[in-house]
Amino acid sequence: MVNQAIGKTTLLKINNYFYRRGGAEAVFLDHIAMFEKAGWDVVPFAMQHELNPPSPWSDYFVSEIEYGHETGTLNKIKQVAKIIYSFEAQRNIERLIERVNPAIAHAHNVYHHLSPAIFSTLKSAGIPTVMTVHDLKLACPSYKMLRDAKVCEDCKGGRIHNVLVHRCIKGSTVLSTVVLAETALHRSLGLYRNNLDRLVVPSRFYIDKLVEWGWPREKMVYIPNFVDIDAFDIDWTEGDYFAFAGRLAPEKGIDTLIRAVALSKQKLVIAGTGPEEAALKALAQALEADVVFAGYLSGPALHRLIGEAKALVLPSEWYENAPISVLEAYALETPVIGANIGGIPEMILEGETGLMAMPGNTQDLAAAIAAMDSRSPEERREMGRKARQWIAVDFSSSAYLRRTTELYSSLGASLPIRAGSITQSN
Repeated sequence: MVNQAIGKTTLLKINNYFYRRGGAEAVFLDHIAMFEKAGWDVVPFAMQHELNPPSPWSDYFVSEIEYGHETGTLNKIKQVAKIIYSFEAQRNIERLIERVNPAIAHAHNVYHHLSPAIFSTLKSAGIPTVMTVHDLKLACPSYKMLRDAKVCEDCKGGRIHNVLVHRCIKGSTVLSTVVLAETALHRSLGLYRNNLDRLVVPSRFYIDKLVEWGWPREKMVYIPNFVDIDAFDIDWTEGDYFAFAGRLAPEKGIDTLIRAVALSKQKLVIAGTGPEEAALKALAQALEADVVFAGYLSGPALHRLIGEAKALVLPSEWYENAPISVLEAYALETPVIGANIGGIPEMILEGETGLMAMPGNTQDLAAAIAAMDSRSPEERREMGRKARQWIAVDFSSSAYLRRTTELYSSLGASLPIRAGSITQSN
């Protein structure tokens, strides 16, 4: 049986998934580990899933919504209702609040699974609540501001009907209707706007974009993502290739990258899988580009691939937020070539830690790749060293802990002695 947590220093951490599924989950789980080490009692709230690690709090988790699984009509109707507004999540989090009396709640991704219905429950209980903005769902119903692999802002000014007009959700009228209904209800009830005390935003670009779409700037706090550089080896011997690591999806700009390496006559190693894999392989073959598809890599194998690359290339063609892959490359002392879009430019010191290119522009990206190749290995290594030194200060776990505990304190949460001492020493 779980001992009752001490309310004064209990942090309630909320996210749809409780296993390492993507970038948001990595931040969520690393945040838990960091704050436990700093002396907080951290209690998670998430969705039940077979891949979840064991947790003494899993009895409070909501039942899984199984997207893509075959299910009956009645279950589909129930799932749609939970996507729009989850009474189960409200009931379960209310029981959890009564049990642990958290000092503060920090949410990450909640839509479609937990639903923002939980925020009104937290508000009624008097629990200060913040949410990290991992994407643009607070503005764009389909969360990416992306349509037909191009940036789209048609829903600005409340014109959310466009999500259905353009069938933005997987090209489906049914799914787009569900998301339109979800967005309309959530906005009419003010589930995000009226119940969240602060939005934690990892990029200044996203702050500016949300302000454009009507969110008050004073409600947002810039706290960049972090990486623990001590977890990354730097004893690499440079290889003769550039690297890409990530999901093989249209918005990632990998087709532009393949054309650019063919034009610049460079070798590219791609780590990852995704819906565009077959088309990208066919493109590389048609262009006779020197491209190796390494499949899904993680841990030491991924670190080695990036650590030995001349540079990591991030050719995104959508509004990226604050890619952790950039920080990880820097932690490995590898420079980055990034597209000049979204939050990426904030993470590259031009000519010092990497280079930038215009998104979707094959010639410009090829020129950046060629410019990086023209530097000596020693020059590239020096760029990597500068990058690691930079993130060791501005994007460190200690900086993240300090900024976040300061935010919690400003909202009235009492800090553990260890968290307070760390805050004062950084």
